[in-house]
Amino acid sequence: MNPDERTMARLKAGCICKGVKLIRLIEAIESGATTVEAVQKACGIGDGPCKGKRCGEKVRQLLARDQDR
Repeated sequence: MNPDERTMARLKAGCICKGVKLIRLIEAIESGATTVEAVQKACGIGDGPCKGKRCGEKVRQLLARDQDR
């Protein structure tokens, strides 16, 4: 991930319901989380009003992107 992408990730929402930034999701994956459930547990997301419908998809996309590297 280049520096510009990291900067943008600090500004973008990762979980709207819980107010968690995208960078936290990315850092959880970089720290070894390999499943949606592991990222949710590490970041405290997935149990807000939408029950993970919004952030779960973002996490799946990030995990898929990480596997492509």
